[in-house]
Amino acid sequence: MSESSIAIPTVYGLRSSGNCYKVQLLLDLLDRPYHWVDTDSSAGATRTPEFLALNPNGKVPLLVLDDERRLAESNAILCYLAEGSSYLPADDWDRARTLQWLFFEQYSHEPYIAVARFVRRWLPEGHERQAEIPRLLERGGNALDVMEDHLGSECYFSGGAFGVADIALYAYTHCAADGGFDLSRWPRVGAWLERVRAQPRFSPMAA
Repeated sequence: MSESSIAIPTVYGLRSSGNCYKVQLLLDLLDRPYHWVDTDSSAGATRTPEFLALNPNGKVPLLVLDDERRLAESNAILCYLAEGSSYLPADDWDRARTLQWLFFEQYSHEPYIAVARFVRRWLPEGHERQAEIPRLLERGGNALDVMEDHLGSECYFSGGAFGVADIALYAYTHCAADGGFDLSRWPRVGAWLERVRAQPRFSPMAA
C-alpha cells in the first residue's frame, strides 16, 4: 500500500459493534490516525440514501480512503490495513492459516456468538428471537471448543503469531458473556484473551 492511500482513512462504524471494533483495534495497534464517523445501524443510519451511495449493502464498518476508494466487510478491511505489517503474515502458508481463521470467524463463530449478544442485549424481553438462544449457545460453544483445542498447541490464530485473525476472533469472544456464554468453560480462550489485551497500544471496545 502506498502511504498516501492510507494517510488518514475514514471509518464509518458503530463502536459497540464487534465487527466495527475490529477495525478500530487494528488501527490503534498500528498507531495509525483515522477519522471515525459514528454510524448507528440500529437507528437506520446505514439505510439513508447518502450511506447507501457509499455502501449499497447498507452495513458497517466501511473504510473510505483519501482517494475515495471504499472497502466493506470487516475482515477484508483488516487484511488491507495490515498489509506490510507484522499483523498479516508474509509467508504463504501462515497467511493461508490466518485466512482460515478469518473465514471460521465469519461462518462458524460470529453468526452464533455475536447474534446471541444481539438478541440478549438489544431485543426486548419476550421477543420471538429469544427462542434462538439455546441453538446459538450450542453452536457458539462448538466454535469456542475449536478455539480451545487450537490453543492447546499454539498461542495465537494468525500463523503462529498475534495478528488479524486474533483481532477478528477477539472482537466478539471477549464480550461473549453478553450473549450468555460462560467463558470459564474455556480456560485457554480466557488466557488468550489476556494475551490480546496485553498487546502494545491495545484499545478496548466502547461501552
